[in-house]
This record gives sequence, structure tokens and C-alpha cells, in this order.
Amino acid sequence: MVDLTEQLYALPGGDKFKLCIQCGTCAASCPSVFVMRYSPRQVIALVRAGMVREVLRSNAVWVCASCYMCTVRCPCDIQPTELMHALQMLGSQNGLLPDGVAVAAFYRTFAASVKARGRVHELGVMFRFLLTRPRKALRMLPVGISLFWHGRLRVRPPRAAGVKELTAMLKALREEAPAGMPARADVVGGGVRV
Repeated sequence: MVDLTEQLYALPGGDKFKLCIQCGTCAASCPSVFVMRYSPRQVIALVRAGMVREVLRSNAVWVCASCYMCTVRCPCDIQPTELMHALQMLGSQNGLLPDGVAVAAFYRTFAASVKARGRVHELGVMFRFLLTRPRKALRMLPVGISLFWHGRLRVRPPRAAGVKELTAMLKALREEAPAGMPARADVVGGGVRV
């Protein structure tokens, strides 16, 4: 089994994580840091220390809002957001998902909808996602009913033009992936294989 840290360093731009000076700008810029077990700065430090599994078992990578503030403000040109996405992908591939975090299941449902129709069918995504979380579905029911009555949830799924082209692009991305590395087509939706 290949070391997870080495897999991260092998990704494009992954070797830059070694250059982090731990200034904390990424953590200070992050709007989600208050709910993260580890801040982006701590995630980078733990990855460099070879403690990738600890990071993957936490919620840190799954609550990243992908706002790219950390990436824009990093004085060392490191891309912490890309690290979060890569960690999501590794966690999903290796079954290292934290308990109680539903983001991976939501990404999977969202990406499957886009893959099938070229667009998101909100009602279908909500229905499939909430089937995996029945208690949450009951709590969200009033919101869903309100959205439906206001015409925000279509019953019939939309279908975008060019779905065949989308399928061909995803197939081409899978074929171009280097051996042992996940294809970019498989990381649609925040690093979750669909």
C-alpha cells in the first residue's frame, strides 16, 4: 500500500506543501475554521508529519467551503484548498471518512445527478441524499415543502444538451489518469468517486 503522504506529494503542486512556513494566514482567512477539528495550517502540519489518517478521520477536510481564501492569501503560493480536495479524494478512496459527516454522501449524490443528466435535479438529489439520513429528512421536510410550493424544486428532472459529450469528456479524463492515480473525472464533487 502506497503511503498517503507520498500520494499527496505526488499530486500536481503537492510538493509545495513541504514549503509551508506555518504562518497561519490560511487559518485566519478560513470562514469554516470555527467548525473544523484542525485548521488548514494544522492540516498541512499533520500531513507533513505523516499523520494523514488522523486528518482524514476528522471533519476538517469535509467542512472546507472551497472559498479559496487560504489559497489567495498564502504568502508561499501553497494551495490549501487543493490539499483539502485531495484529502477528500484519498479519504473516500480509502474508506477513511469521519463519523457524522454527510458531505461525502451529498457530493456522491450531487455528482451522480450531474453525470446522468448534465444538470442537477435538486428534488432528486435531496430525495436520494435524505434517504440515507431519515432523521435529517424529517427536520428538513418543512423547508422542502416550502421550496416546492414556491416553484424552486422541479418534479421532472432537467436534461442538459450535450450529455453525450459530457460522458465522453469524463471517459477521456479517466483514460488520461496516470497509473495508480485517480482520474480527474472521478473526483467530481469535492474528491468523491462517483
